[in-house]
Amino acid sequence: MTKHENLSHLGKHDNLINGTWVSFGNYKDNVNPSDTNDVIGSYSYGDAASVEQAVEGAKAAQDAWANSSPQARYDLLDAVGNALAARKEEFGRLLAREEGKTLAEGIGETMRASQVFKFFAGEALRQVGDLQASVRPNVDVEVTREPVGIVGLITPWNFPIAIPAWKIAPALAYGNCVIMKPADLTPGCAHAIAELLQENGCPPGVFNLVMGRGSSVGEAIVTHPDITAISFTGSVGTGNHIAEVCGKMKKKVQLEMGGKNPMVVLNDADLSVAVSACLNGAFFSTGQRCTASSRLIVEAGIHDEFVAEMTKQMQALKVGDALDPETQIGPVVDAKQLKSNLDYVALAKSEATEVIGGEQLECDTPGFYQAPALFVGTDNSMRINREEIFGPCATVIKVADFDEALAVANDTEFGLSAGICTSSLKLARTFKRRVEAGMVMVNLPTAGVDYHVPFGGRKGSSFGAREQGRYAVEFYTIVKTSYVFAG
Repeated sequence: MTKHENLSHLGKHDNLINGTWVSFGNYKDNVNPSDTNDVIGSYSYGDAASVEQAVEGAKAAQDAWANSSPQARYDLLDAVGNALAARKEEFGRLLAREEGKTLAEGIGETMRASQVFKFFAGEALRQVGDLQASVRPNVDVEVTREPVGIVGLITPWNFPIAIPAWKIAPALAYGNCVIMKPADLTPGCAHAIAELLQENGCPPGVFNLVMGRGSSVGEAIVTHPDITAISFTGSVGTGNHIAEVCGKMKKKVQLEMGGKNPMVVLNDADLSVAVSACLNGAFFSTGQRCTASSRLIVEAGIHDEFVAEMTKQMQALKVGDALDPETQIGPVVDAKQLKSNLDYVALAKSEATEVIGGEQLECDTPGFYQAPALFVGTDNSMRINREEIFGPCATVIKVADFDEALAVANDTEFGLSAGICTSSLKLARTFKRRVEAGMVMVNLPTAGVDYHVPFGGRKGSSFGAREQGRYAVEFYTIVKTSYVFAG
């Protein structure tokens, strides 16, 4: 046993099927990326047959949950939100151990999940419709929203509490039953959320957790004819496959995929604001964010000063164990991701003029540590500027003026988040209107969004209705129009 043996999440953990914890065998150890000697727990992996069991439970529960009182849904979601807030240190520590975010980031993400559950508790009570006059006499028209049905949720490893929260909460608030598959690397946080739902009175079959491989459990969820909608966050390749399957099966689908997000720094920017925003956006959360600032597009007049200060502050960042209070950058999530990052660093040495940092590090405990990296002297045609790296790596692209910066920012297959650092209201306004991204930040990091407003992008980054805020209703409900003749 490790020094963490007092935590309740050690041991064997099963799947939640129709209100019962079920073992499918096939237990897989969940290893701490900060200390590979620390096993967080063993989690039972299911398969297609496991999904079938979960769907049967959801089918039995769907009608009653869809027609339940909004107060019942409010009570459940509000209770879970309160429990997350009350146990934020415990959940934040679990997240830090499992995914590698710093403890402060883990606690912050837990509080974000709490806020999401409490927001959608309120939305359960705020569902409204329209009563309209018909063009025909004595006819009334009602436009209402109903649950879409059983929803399959497939979540990623990089935000293992927040992203499940912002999918689960609206799904339940609007009266849908859920089959959820978390990422292979982070089953612990999803399991802990399932425990909270169970502890706070979630009816059997309303929420089901099936852990396992994407090729078996994920595919079974996507292809099951009784699952009517799929919400997925993950890789572009998997998202494209899901879109194709859902299109053929006429399923509702929502996809959040990759990003290669630009941060433009203009000559008139406040240097301290720009460096702070870029440092946060590029390297915090170990750069493992789809909204990370991966392309720093810098106007020529401020370029050299920006690179010098960015380098200085980047090299001062402390990389280490996620639970160490002095750590600013935790480990990469696993050995596979670390190898991919290091391969991109090697590629950058053949493409960029200069590579600063990026090497694998040895720390006090065995883990997947990497120094943050800055690739200087790059152009937008290079692979390091075309492909999502998903690690603590950022490129610098020098441009002549604002027009070139905007053109470079838009020259990508992705369109999730974009930012600009400038003191010019005119140029900020122009950038907001013309950049091809779903979210735009002015003098702020490209990563870091509020929970009560829509999240999503365009082009290859997103497909379908937006997540979060009141816009979530578009995906998790279906519109019904009713006509009544009064006589």
